[in-house]
Amino acid sequence: MSSSGASPSLRRGVILALGSAVLFGLTAPFSKILLGRIDPQLLAGLLYLGAGLGLAALQGVRLAIGLPVDEAPLNRANAPWLAGAVVAGGLLAPLLLMEGLRETSAANGSLLLNLESLATMAIAWLAFRENVDARLLVGAAAILAGAIALSWRGQGLELDRGALLVAAACLLWGVDNNLTRMVSAADPVRIATIKGLVAGSANIAGALALGAAAPDALAAGSAALLGFLGVGLSLVLFILALRGLGAARTSAYFSLAPFIGAVASILMLGEQPTVPLLVSGALMGLGLWLHLSERHEHRHEHEPVEHEHSHVHDEHHRHSHDEPVTEPHSHRHRHERLIHSHPHYPDLHHRHSHS
Repeated sequence: MSSSGASPSLRRGVILALGSAVLFGLTAPFSKILLGRIDPQLLAGLLYLGAGLGLAALQGVRLAIGLPVDEAPLNRANAPWLAGAVVAGGLLAPLLLMEGLRETSAANGSLLLNLESLATMAIAWLAFRENVDARLLVGAAAILAGAIALSWRGQGLELDRGALLVAAACLLWGVDNNLTRMVSAADPVRIATIKGLVAGSANIAGALALGAAAPDALAAGSAALLGFLGVGLSLVLFILALRGLGAARTSAYFSLAPFIGAVASILMLGEQPTVPLLVSGALMGLGLWLHLSERHEHRHEHEPVEHEHSHVHDEHHRHSHDEPVTEPHSHRHRHERLIHSHPHYPDLHHRHSHS
């Protein structure tokens, strides 16, 4: 069986990843305004806690008005992956980042934060065996070069203790992204809620323990609302993108967030366009085009598998139901062995190996 053109699920994954980058990118200029009134680590905690509380409230409203939930629930098999993601990306990485930024320059930290996408891609490729071809690598390199150009301050990179801590934080976020990929079939709102509540509470407790002053109610509420939109909803979109694109490609698209934040700063804060911004835009545009024009198609085999996730009845879901159903819906279902050819990314059904 063969099909031509990019499938709707692939296009949807790209849109979701870019949407996640936009929301997270817009968080930066708003956070810059709030940093004048809130301690940095405390702000990080309020952003994550706001994300968790906002998404929890959203789930409560959904249940109260009887909206159907077409997502698979979290189960015991998800627990180790989710726990690892929360510890790596929600607890340890922010702590290492804050400690690192205490001991290194802001320029150093900005440059090193670009390592997150590189770490995500390397782990996806080497540890989880996602397919990464030359076109994807060149595109990711162009996006990464654009991010570096954007954060370059004309100074060399200093590998002091603070820099190593920031690099370690990026490595842990790379681990977090790949572990989250392993649970991306489950309800993304619930996953993001758990991560937000745990990470937010931990960061707030840590900041207060270190003597951070409590912000006024307006600043705290603004941070929480910003966290719900820029962290919570962004993370939900990121998880949904992981389903269709895999960790390497989703992370590459998400790397556009700093550029989006820089453009938003120009529009919102009256900052002037700079040469690094223009160079960054050109490089990121090239990388984005290389990714959007990628076509990965070959004859491949689907082994029999039984799992649960939200789906529609497409060429990979041809099971029957006793009664009429609405789509998308979620239930445990079985895939029989299937061999065919069509364009695909390493989504939930295409995590096969390549010779």
